[in-house]
Amino acid sequence: MVSASHFTLNASTVARVHTALSLGAFLTALFLGCALHYQKIVKNGVAGYPEEWFPSVSATVGDWYPERNIFQILIALTSGPRFVVVILQYYLNRSQSSSLPMVVFLSGILRTFLCGGWVFITSNDDHDIHDILMISYIVCNLPWMLGGISCTTLGNEKAQQRRQLIATTFFASMIPMIYFFVQHKVHRIPGAYTHYSFFEWGLIFQDILYDSVAELDFKTANLQISLGSFTHESDEIRPILVENKLHKSEIEEVPVKAEIPSPRHLSREKSYDEETNPWKDTPSPNGHPIASSWRPITTFLSDAYLSYICWSIFTSLAPTLFYFSVWELGIAGHELALLSSLSPGLLGIPSFHSWSRTLDGRTTLHLLSFLGLAAYAVEDPFARLLAVALANMALSIRLAVDWTGADGRGAGYQGILTGLGLILSSLSKHANHSSNPVWPLVNETSGGYNKTGIALALLALAELYTRPSETPIIKRRPKQLGDRRVNHEGRTSWFIPAVSLGGLLFSLHLFLADSSTLIAWSWTGYPIKGPVPHTHGSLTILAQVLGLLIPLYLSSHAPRLLSILQSPAWFLYGAASAYVTFTYRNWLGYAGGWNLSVFLMSLIPQVFENAASSGKVARTYFTAWLVAILFDLANVWAVAYAFVPGGVYLRERTDLILIMQMATLAFGFNWPRLPKSAISMTLPSSTVSFTRILLVLAAVFSLLVTMYRAPTSSPQPFKPGARIVTAGIWTVHFGIDNEGRDSRRRMGDLIKDMQLDVVGLLETDLHRIVFGNRDLTRVIAHDLGYHVDIGPGPNSHTWGAVLLSKFPIINTTHHLLPSPHGELAPAIEAVLDIYGTEVTVIVAHNGQEEDPLDRELQSKELARIMAASYPRPVIFLGYVVTKPGAKRPAPYEILVSDGRMHDIDSFDFDRWCEYILYRGLYRTAYARVSRSTITDTELQIGQFVLPKHGTQVTDNSNEARYLRSWKEDLPESHWFPMEYYGNENEGGVRGHYYHVFNTPLYYKIPEGAIL
Repeated sequence: MVSASHFTLNASTVARVHTALSLGAFLTALFLGCALHYQKIVKNGVAGYPEEWFPSVSATVGDWYPERNIFQILIALTSGPRFVVVILQYYLNRSQSSSLPMVVFLSGILRTFLCGGWVFITSNDDHDIHDILMISYIVCNLPWMLGGISCTTLGNEKAQQRRQLIATTFFASMIPMIYFFVQHKVHRIPGAYTHYSFFEWGLIFQDILYDSVAELDFKTANLQISLGSFTHESDEIRPILVENKLHKSEIEEVPVKAEIPSPRHLSREKSYDEETNPWKDTPSPNGHPIASSWRPITTFLSDAYLSYICWSIFTSLAPTLFYFSVWELGIAGHELALLSSLSPGLLGIPSFHSWSRTLDGRTTLHLLSFLGLAAYAVEDPFARLLAVALANMALSIRLAVDWTGADGRGAGYQGILTGLGLILSSLSKHANHSSNPVWPLVNETSGGYNKTGIALALLALAELYTRPSETPIIKRRPKQLGDRRVNHEGRTSWFIPAVSLGGLLFSLHLFLADSSTLIAWSWTGYPIKGPVPHTHGSLTILAQVLGLLIPLYLSSHAPRLLSILQSPAWFLYGAASAYVTFTYRNWLGYAGGWNLSVFLMSLIPQVFENAASSGKVARTYFTAWLVAILFDLANVWAVAYAFVPGGVYLRERTDLILIMQMATLAFGFNWPRLPKSAISMTLPSSTVSFTRILLVLAAVFSLLVTMYRAPTSSPQPFKPGARIVTAGIWTVHFGIDNEGRDSRRRMGDLIKDMQLDVVGLLETDLHRIVFGNRDLTRVIAHDLGYHVDIGPGPNSHTWGAVLLSKFPIINTTHHLLPSPHGELAPAIEAVLDIYGTEVTVIVAHNGQEEDPLDRELQSKELARIMAASYPRPVIFLGYVVTKPGAKRPAPYEILVSDGRMHDIDSFDFDRWCEYILYRGLYRTAYARVSRSTITDTELQIGQFVLPKHGTQVTDNSNEARYLRSWKEDLPESHWFPMEYYGNENEGGVRGHYYHVFNTPLYYKIPEGAIL
């Protein structure tokens, strides 16, 4: 027995004091706040008492004297016991064979400092810093709580169960909390913040309760603190050790090596036997499955990051390629780059196949694939395409080799990695305004983090090359294949698994490459009746996480139940989800998409296993990629049928494509009276643990991104006092500029400078594989503050239309204009609340020059919509292929005469496709701004003044509307930016300048106007 000093204190007392001080600090602040400043602390930017009747944590502890000061004093007193508790927990859990206790210790220390940060820097002091520190604190709770659960001694079941329950409740509470936060911040619903506050306080108390479990640890260990030393009373502890058998303080003295054996340790002369599992874990001496060194963790993280890079390179090929197709409006020849994915056919060469499976071969293929990352530095679009195509050639070969288990870890592991990489790719886009930060079509000015991505990829590759493993030569014997599908020669069939794999790769790419694509499928406009692309993308990521967790959980806890994922019932679940996704809209349609996400992610391991078991690597993966490519083309032709030979047969046939997708996936299931296949996914417990932690981190991070990206205020017009409305129309060429770069931030710069209150954007449906599954509006709406209607979704077979509005959107109607021969034309009919007056805004994209009947019918429908809203004020922002003043059946006369509209300036004869029409407002300015290199079409801008609420335009005559003016005769609030005067040689801003007239045109407001 270690002798105690003259002063001894039970460690459990310190934990109890910490709990009491923490609870006391928050409860005291809550009591004083409600007693002294109740109505002030429940009031927020949306509503006050009685709609809001319960205060948030921030308002309670950080806004008013004296509760703020008393709280800060009490929470400062808590810091001492808190540090002691963290140190004592590390003392109990420390291990020579595992670094996890150190990770938990460091996260606990960092978490304590972050707590002090958001407590003493309140939202009133600095809102952004407060939020960053708060979010960082929550992120640190992940390793703190999950690591703490893993480090809990096996004998202390009560503490283990309590930690698991509290941690589960803590993270589950974040979902409704973020939901109500979005309802408050985005939808500005009175009372939503009160519901948010309940969950916010719940997180506080759950956090405190989790830390209080340390008291049970200290009591179980009979841990005491003496002056200057820790004292373990071994005589008293020993009975506990005898009872629990596995107490850490005893086990840590036993040297146990928990290193995962690697195929490199196998003899080169021996073939790799599938019945031997080189990934079998040795139990960890700490009672948790985390391996005993940093190497397994870094190995797993490297593999996961390289999988993310694979998806990034693969998904960048289509938008890099179709840049040329869009410019040519037809097959340009560059489409042959798609065939780069067929490179696994080269594995039919035995010597090349053997080399590709070696460590040197796989490393070389990795390096070649990184050309797809480095291509961002290439300025010429064609050279960039060549680099990305070459990268995809190497990538496809390397994936075929790895997916057949070249690293000795099995196809099931590769399937899990592939699913993780897809989730990380979707998550990176969710956090980066719907743009992958390592794509070659972005750079540092357009949201790219290319250099960082390349540096991390090289580090991951270095880890791969130096890890203690060597590629084994896998020789499979037919009798080892169990009850998989086998042909008459005793070898597994390769064609059916290949087709199934190709269908799955396309489906994952189509639906899950971006978290908001399925939301766009369900979108119907205002009033909002379903999920919002900008705020609910995290729900899709949660579905992906859940889908991948299903086979992961079954493989480790109930292997026999894995057969459920191959049953016809599971396929019917997926087919029903696909049907609901296609047929319905709003929340019901998205519910189908959400379940479809779960279904697709759950299939990845079994489809990979089936493909790998064929033994025909070259033909299997060549066929799989061929199927995916054919689906890619069919998906494009469903919209671009006017520009490709034979495209008419797939015109608007997304339903047919979806049926074929599900048919290919059906090949991966066990149907009655057909040969059976069985998946046997054996994963080490360490891999299961790492994957679960990473999936949880991804889910939580996606929720935190949603919260962080939520707008903090409602959009406001640029010039509200003068009742000015500035509207613009711009055809933006699918968000890709003339150099093949993402152009959304450049577009936002010009929109901001021109102070546009209402913007119509055309060629905007980027939720397609060929445009990178992007959301054109995400960064503009976030940075500049706009209400957004993305128009008809990708399942409506149009090129898209978008409405951005600084004014509240009362309702919108999406129209698919008559298009018997050419491409389907979209239109948005929106009613805006502009300074208290309802104003109709039309955003439309008519058909091409080649289809005069389509344009005539579309113009008649638009004229009918505008005439039906008379006498309400109307602004028309459209792409109309016609000449100014052209007589019917040309669109111009139909729109102006039948629609009861006025041209913004009928004397501007130098127009062809973009037009602004208006009614019921006073036009005061008109400008045409050059496009620079953003797109192939200029930005047209019209400025209007709204008559006083309840009145109309007093003089609609031609003479009154064309009282031209110098800008100096108008108030300065009516002037367009002076910086944009110039020409293509000098002046202007970023290559933009007023052209055609070389100046904006200004107009006087008629005398007698009631404003």
